[in-house]
Formats: sequence, structure tokens, C-alpha cells
Amino acid sequence: MQYEEFTGEVQHRAQLDSREAALSISRATLTTLSERIQPGEASNLAAQLPDELARFLERVDDVERFGFDEFVDRVDDRDELGEDDPSEAAFHAQVVVDVLAEAVEEGALEDVRAQLPADDGYDALFEIAESEKSPA
Repeated sequence: MQYEEFTGEVQHRAQLDSREAALSISRATLTTLSERIQPGEASNLAAQLPDELARFLERVDDVERFGFDEFVDRVDDRDELGEDDPSEAAFHAQVVVDVLAEAVEEGALEDVRAQLPADDGYDALFEIAESEKSPA
């Protein structure tokens, strides 16, 4: 998936006003994700994304352990939309992960998910992507 297609999909699905806003929430989500998963896994995802997005996954070398609420807070703090709304930040992160699921090889996101504790609320991060896979 090319950069313009990725940000366009994020913009459309999150109902944002601009590609810049889509890039902001993509950067916030991918950077935060890179802090939470193993560097090798982040590099694997980065290798499957356009350079403009891959760089957000390649910045962190140390894995931190934090829960889903902290994940959302970090995304909220990093995005440049200035809304300071955790529920909106959670939705934006879900949208980015949903588009990410389409941009990377099948199974790559499952490897990421396996590194996140399900009992800590991280399942919510994958809700949109999973609902689209469910039979109607």
C-alpha cells in the first residue's frame, strides 16, 4: 500500500478533514505501537510500509510495558489534532490499525497482537479489523 492510499484510507475511515490529520494520527499510533512491541516486530511492519510511515516504527529500541489506557493516552498526547479526548484517540488508533492490517502481509498483525496482553484491553485496538473479517 502506497503512502497516499494509506493516509487517504485513514482520513476517510476516521472522517478527518485533511491528510495532515490522518498523518498525525498515523504517526501517533505507529510511534506508540513501536514503544510497546519488540523492535524486530516493529522493523518487520516497517519493512512493509512506505518510508514516510515506516520511520515512525523504527525510532524505538526498547520495549516498554504499559496497558491499553496508557497506549491511548500516548496516542492522544502525540496527535496534533488537539482534541484531548481519549475515546476519540482510541477510535483513531483503531482506524490506523485497521488500515495497517490491510497494508501488511497476512499474519503480521497477529504477530503484533500476540505481544500485547489481551487481558489489558488491547483487544479493543483490533476491533475494527476483526469486525470486517467476521462473516455477515
